[in-house]
Amino acid sequence: MAEALTFYTNPMSRGRIARWMLEEVGEPYRAVVLGYGPPMQDPEYRRLNPMAKVPTLVHGETVVTECAAVCAYLADAFPAAGLAPEPARRGAYYRWLFFGAGPLEAAVTNQALGVEVPDEKRGFVGYGSLPRVLDTLETAVSGSDYLAGDRFTAADVYVGSQLGFGLRFGSIEARPAFTAYWQRLEGRPAAVRARELDDAAMPPKEGA
Repeated sequence: MAEALTFYTNPMSRGRIARWMLEEVGEPYRAVVLGYGPPMQDPEYRRLNPMAKVPTLVHGETVVTECAAVCAYLADAFPAAGLAPEPARRGAYYRWLFFGAGPLEAAVTNQALGVEVPDEKRGFVGYGSLPRVLDTLETAVSGSDYLAGDRFTAADVYVGSQLGFGLRFGSIEARPAFTAYWQRLEGRPAAVRARELDDAAMPPKEGA
């Protein structure tokens, strides 16, 4: 009997990325939607994720936190889904997964927080500047249909989700290459299913 997958999430979180990845994998899973505040601070949940945040994936005895790690784990745990290249061809795959989790997220977050990094301190932050990050990513998504070549992978789920969010809310410049790349991804059946599931799990609007 296959080990059960349990997915802790909130539809207003990075859990949306992990949900998409789960839908791409195609294995049955149980979703547990946690509210912010006390539910995530519950001692039982914090034994799974001491950071008291989502997403968290439990697969049998294995617990995985951090969204990029969840995507990479699922690709490896379910190789039949074809969401990771063979090990000898994972250079670009690993590069862009970690680029998304490091330079891209840090640069966009600092911009949103109004953090100005002085020119002489750019070496300390790892990403240099947001324009440099975006120029680097633009080159990547312009060179082929997907980040790891001509094949869709977990790296596209993770980085593509960040781009899609940034384009929607204006935190990432709407360059033509970014828009074209996101258009290649957003209509995937698994992406559509994931959005529908998360939208249905959203709390009702006040007065509705």
